Amino acid sequence: MTTPPSPMPAQPVTLSGNAVRLEPLTIDHIAGLVRVGLEPALWRWIPVPITTEDEMRAYVLTALEEQQRGASLPFAIVDRQSGTVIGSTRYGNIERTHHRLEIGWTWLAPSHQRTKANTEAKLLLLTHAFETLHANRVELKTDSLNEQSRTAIRRIGALEEGIFRNHMIVGQSGRLRHSVYYSIIKSEWPAVKSRLTERLARTGGAV
Repeated sequence: MTTPPSPMPAQPVTLSGNAVRLEPLTIDHIAGLVRVGLEPALWRWIPVPITTEDEMRAYVLTALEEQQRGASLPFAIVDRQSGTVIGSTRYGNIERTHHRLEIGWTWLAPSHQRTKANTEAKLLLLTHAFETLHANRVELKTDSLNEQSRTAIRRIGALEEGIFRNHMIVGQSGRLRHSVYYSIIKSEWPAVKSRLTERLARTGGAV
C-alpha cells in the first residue's frame, strides 16, 4: 500500500531576491500599503476595490484571518533598495492534503509596475512552492477582460485551463466576472523556472 504524502507544511516565511523581499504580512504594513495602494487603477479588476485606509486595514485583517485558518499566506512586497512597501501578494486557497495552492491577490505600486519586481516576486513564490513546499500544482486566475494580466500569466509559462463563468460579482457595478484559470504543475516547473530566470537576466524582468 502506498503511504499518503504528509500535508504540505505551508508556514509564514520571508523570501528574498535581488530587487524585492516578500515578508509575512502584518498589521504593521498597513500604513505602507496605504501610501502606495489607494490608486483606483490598481483595483480596476479586483472584485472589492480598496479606496480608503479603513478598507486597506480590513483587507489586511481578512488576509491574516485566512492565514490563521491555514487557507492563505499573505506577503508584503518590499523594495530592497529603499526598504519601502510597494505592494502585496499571497498564497491562497491552500490545499495541504493535495499539495495545491494559488498565487494571486497581487498588486504593485504604479512606480514598480513593468519592472522586475513582479517577475522576481513570482519566481520567489513559485520556487518556494515547488522546491520547499513540494507543491503538485500552482494555480493563477484573472478577470477574463484583463488582457494585460492574461498576457503576463502566459509569459510566465502557465497553461490556460478554462473559464469559470459568472464567477464573481465586481464591486459596486455588479458586473458578473468570468475568471480565467491557469496552472503550473510540478513536471513543468523546471522549464518555467528557466524561462523566468532568463527573463530577469535578459530584460530586467518586466512582463
